Amino acid sequence: MSEAVEALVPAEGWGVLHLFFRLTGDRRETVDLAEAGALVEAFVAEQPYQAHWSATLGSRADIGLMLIGPDIVRLQRFHRDLLATELGARLAEVPELGFFSLTELAEYTPRGDEPRLVAMRVARLHPVLPTRRLIAFYPMSKRRVGSDNWYELPFDERLTLMEGHGRIGRTYAGRVLQLITGSTGLSDWEWGVTLLADDPKVFKDIVYEMRFDTVSSRYGEFGPFSVGLAAPFADALALAGVRAG
Repeated sequence: MSEAVEALVPAEGWGVLHLFFRLTGDRRETVDLAEAGALVEAFVAEQPYQAHWSATLGSRADIGLMLIGPDIVRLQRFHRDLLATELGARLAEVPELGFFSLTELAEYTPRGDEPRLVAMRVARLHPVLPTRRLIAFYPMSKRRVGSDNWYELPFDERLTLMEGHGRIGRTYAGRVLQLITGSTGLSDWEWGVTLLADDPKVFKDIVYEMRFDTVSSRYGEFGPFSVGLAAPFADALALAGVRAG
C-alpha cells in the first residue's frame, strides 16, 4: 500500500480494529522488540490513536491488540507495518477472532443538550479508554428468527427493552467499562462489545445477569469470547511468552 493513500475517516465515529495473534517458533529464542516498539510509540504519539495490548488467557490466542483511531488507513498501515517487524515474523494471526467496527451512537442514545448527555455521546464516538487489568471482547447480533425478530419490533418497544438493558449495565458503573461498536455491513456480526475491568468476576457477573434480560435471552446472538491480561506493549508480550532480546 502506498504511503500516499489518502486518509479514510468515517462520517461519524472512529475505527476500531481487534487483532489476535499466536506466537510461533521456538519460544526459547529472543525477539528484538526495538522496531515494533518504535512503531507503537509513533502510533500512540499521533493522538487520539490508541493501541491496547493484552496477553490472551487460554489457548485461542497468545496476544490481543485493540487499535482505535479516526483514520482507517492509519490503522491498516500500523497493522501492516507491525507484521513486517522482527516481532511480526513471529506472529500468526487468528482471523476468526479478528474484528473491525466503528464507534457509534445507537438509535436509542439520548440526544438532549444537557452536559451529561453531550459528554456521554462524545465518549461513545471518541473514546479514550482507561487502563484496567483485563480486557474482554465478543461480537454479537440481534436475532432474526421467526417471532424472535428484533427488527420487526416497533421502535418504541425496542427503546423500552434497551432502556431496561441499559439500567442493568449502569449498576456496574465504576467496576466495568463497556464500549459497544457497530459492525453491521462490515462483519458477519452486527456489534462488537469490549469490556474493561480489574476483576474477572465482574465479567462473569455482568454477562450472566444480562442473559436474563429479554434483549439477550430472546433476541441476542453471541460470538466467541476472549479475555486477556491488559498491559503496556512490552509487558503484555512478556506475559504472552515473548522473550525480548
